[in-house]
Amino acid sequence: MKPMLLSTWKGYTKEQFLKDLTAGIIVAIIALPLSIALALASGVGPEQGIYTAIVAGFVISMLGGSHVQIAGPTAAFATIVAGIVAENGMEGLAAATILAGIILVIMGFCRFGSLIRFIPFTITTGFTAGIAVTIAIGQMKDFFGVTYPEGMPVTETTEKLKAFISGWGTLNTDALIVGLVCLAVLIIAPRITERIPGSLFAVIVGILMVKLLPLKVNTIGDLYTISSSLPALHMPKLSFGMLRTVLPDAFTIAILAAIESLLSCVVADGMTGKKHRSNMELVAQGVGNIASALFGGIPATGAIARTAANVKNGGRTPVAGMVHGAVLLLILVVLMPYVGLIPMPAIAAVLFMVAYNMCQWRNFLRLLRTAPKSDITVLVITFVLTIVFDLVVAIEIGMLLACLLFMKRMSDETELRGWRYMEQLTEEEQAAEAEKLRRLSPAIRVYEFTGPLFFGAAGLIDQVIVKEMTKCLILRMRGVPSLDSTAMNALFTLCEKCRKKGIVLILSHVNEQPMRAMQKAGFVELAGRENFCPGIDAAIARAEELVRG
Repeated sequence: MKPMLLSTWKGYTKEQFLKDLTAGIIVAIIALPLSIALALASGVGPEQGIYTAIVAGFVISMLGGSHVQIAGPTAAFATIVAGIVAENGMEGLAAATILAGIILVIMGFCRFGSLIRFIPFTITTGFTAGIAVTIAIGQMKDFFGVTYPEGMPVTETTEKLKAFISGWGTLNTDALIVGLVCLAVLIIAPRITERIPGSLFAVIVGILMVKLLPLKVNTIGDLYTISSSLPALHMPKLSFGMLRTVLPDAFTIAILAAIESLLSCVVADGMTGKKHRSNMELVAQGVGNIASALFGGIPATGAIARTAANVKNGGRTPVAGMVHGAVLLLILVVLMPYVGLIPMPAIAAVLFMVAYNMCQWRNFLRLLRTAPKSDITVLVITFVLTIVFDLVVAIEIGMLLACLLFMKRMSDETELRGWRYMEQLTEEEQAAEAEKLRRLSPAIRVYEFTGPLFFGAAGLIDQVIVKEMTKCLILRMRGVPSLDSTAMNALFTLCEKCRKKGIVLILSHVNEQPMRAMQKAGFVELAGRENFCPGIDAAIARAEELVRG
């Protein structure tokens, strides 16, 4: 739990500072149009996006557990933030963001950083693709210059799609021309140079088209009041009712921030060959989000594209991320009035590109072709629910389905097999298996379990059959890696049943975790410690001794 800045500060050189300074400036230029676009997609003003990149970006870099993480507003939050703002206003968003920050700090101190890997890839792919679709649908209005019919609800994604179709007759050709040109610039610019972001080129081209050509297109200044004032501390009015209302959204923001930031750290580790501190990163994300909310910003997390750009341009310490925040602060004071000149179709084109880059359509199609049916089910349901309902519902139901299907898969892997006796075989089988089979007394019965014995597979224990002549029952446990309380209870029932019938229960090769569970539950004393044998040979010898006795 030590910020990476403190670890890299020792031995920090002037040469590295110059590299970090250059990388920070370039990343700030990349972050400027993206922060504005993502803020507008989230239903807030353009300055809120820049406030987020400044405050959260600086704090997370200063306290974070990564060498090169760049934080700020990301597309993953756009739809959920827009929903919170529509329902509860900016006060509700601030409350949800502060709660999410507190949850992230708790997760970090509880060392939950490694638990993020338990979120299935199908769920992250499903909701990421769903978010990309919702962003694209939300930007179709500005890209095509369509006006929504008055009075139609446009909070949910499906409502926006219906309103867009209903308002198709109001399509603005000028807006479509600007949007198409900016989209073409976004596609072509990276092939010419990667030193300057395509989004900045697209925004400049859009401004010049609207200024120099007779095109009637809405700009940011036409729809929003632009402020170049510095972010000011504002304590939102927090009430129990408000906190209870936004708590589900806060958990979703926290989980998304944790997943995206740690994924970004993993990508950065691969590019730099260094290791991040996941728990410290979660704490930094939490503090950064609290600070962002207190200074008028929106939720933030590690941004993979901006982090990669930082690495490619020489950033190797958290100083680059702090420079990125400071440069954006300077831009806010000096250049913010010019933001009002940016045409809305240019912003829509930038967000179309963001949606395309984040949708992971290749991974989506690959999973549809190659994944098991249960994984495909989770993928498709999470994707559809993200679009039709919201991210909270999608993650909740996706995780529930993934857990249920996993338990079903594990229970299918658990088997119970009873040994066959020589008298149960035909003469041909006896001749063929004579060397492999050992002759057991009919008074000894052997069953072998394979796979985890948990509540989904505990019913197999009830299928153990003892006959009238049975005097010893051997349970071979070498293939059982784990045992839970439900299966433990079933073993207690079986042991009591055997004792009533005068049958001795013997267990063979019990592994470490099941043995700990049995000792803790008192099962070892109930069955008799002498009836726990290290292997099947010892267990059979013990049974034969008891039968002879």
